[in-house]
Amino acid sequence: MEEGKPLRKRDKIIRGFSKLLKEDKLKVVAEYIENPSEFVALLKSFWYQDKEKQKQFDEFSENTISNFHIPYGVSPNVTINDKSYVVPMVIEESSVVAAASAAAKFWGERGGFHAEVIDTQKVGQVHFCWKGKKEILIDLMPSIKKELLLNISSITENMKKRGGGILDIQLLDYTDKIDNYYQLLVTFNTCDSMGANFINSILESFGHSLQDFFKRQEQLNDDERDVEIVMCILSNYTPECRVKVWVECPFNELDGIDKSLDGKAFAEKFKKAVDIAHIDVYRAATHNKGIYNGIDAVVLATGNDFRAIEAAGHSYAARNGTYESLSEVVINEDIFRFSLEVPMSLGTVGGLTSLHPLANKSLELLGFPSAKELMMIAATMGLANNYAAVKSLITKGIQQGHMKMHLANILNKLGATEKEKSLATDYFKDKIVSYSEVDKYLKQLNVKTLH
Repeated sequence: MEEGKPLRKRDKIIRGFSKLLKEDKLKVVAEYIENPSEFVALLKSFWYQDKEKQKQFDEFSENTISNFHIPYGVSPNVTINDKSYVVPMVIEESSVVAAASAAAKFWGERGGFHAEVIDTQKVGQVHFCWKGKKEILIDLMPSIKKELLLNISSITENMKKRGGGILDIQLLDYTDKIDNYYQLLVTFNTCDSMGANFINSILESFGHSLQDFFKRQEQLNDDERDVEIVMCILSNYTPECRVKVWVECPFNELDGIDKSLDGKAFAEKFKKAVDIAHIDVYRAATHNKGIYNGIDAVVLATGNDFRAIEAAGHSYAARNGTYESLSEVVINEDIFRFSLEVPMSLGTVGGLTSLHPLANKSLELLGFPSAKELMMIAATMGLANNYAAVKSLITKGIQQGHMKMHLANILNKLGATEKEKSLATDYFKDKIVSYSEVDKYLKQLNVKTLH
């Protein structure tokens, strides 16, 4: 489209888009933008000069026309179980990495973070409908299990060599909720792999084997030999694949955090803030979001699936029937203990962990951790960010620190020069930062310059 011509109508159907060459896709998409050539140039500026590397990125997804950059930062000096890490964090939100780093330094001087993996079981389901009597199905289950496992022996062979595989197959009866509906609940150990493809391949094989098994049961009538496979899919809710991380110290080591609170008062106020997140869903949602600021940043940096991790965590937060805080505070005599327990299914081999060059380097930066160790690292950064957020909320407030970090973004958006940025940073050291106040300050600077 030439500059100045009307934009493509928004309701027009684009046919055959996926079959177009990348350059042609760019041209089609650019027709929705007021200045197409500028848009195309912008997207191309984010392409890798190395064509092979760009091709690799293009193949991570579909209909790709560019790369979207998110800041890659690090939190140094994170001590977990007496081991020090430099933790990579991929996130665009101001103050998250700074908050995690400050919390890591604070707790590093008080014994560091403590962590343990409770279990690593992952879950998959075969959802099916069967019209026969439940007692017949229960009697047939030992034979069904035997056949299912026999038919997937070639798929599980390599995983078994690494110490993983299928842990159990359970029959669950949901016929009281949906007519004729049953489920095979399958638990897995996928070692250091995320295991999604492994699990789904096995489940789909189970579905075919289940149908074949019933077709061969001549003692059953026609309806009983017919099994409807509704779907075969892993579950992102993995309550048994769980990690716990905690920090603790005597009250007196919390002295000086806030001028108006001694260590005991700080601990008690901190506990009250976390307790509120256990009883109020509005507070709990924001409280847990702060936890995932830290967790997601590590998950992204290592090429794992942050959507799956969050889905599991938020489901776990509602396991008691109400959505509540994932972290908790226990005060025992004069000891403050702050802990976080979350389900987290991570991998360190396969998928983007190997293919994405930065994900691979992130794992190298962490010392090539096992999946269990990575679970502990990610959970630690979640607790670190949660501590920093709650500490700010009960003392100086969240906005002072957050907006100070956001000042650079505001200055960039307003087109400030390097000199103006320096002057503004100094000016707002002891003042409240807001877009309007920064804009007003820059205008005052310009007025002074003109005169």
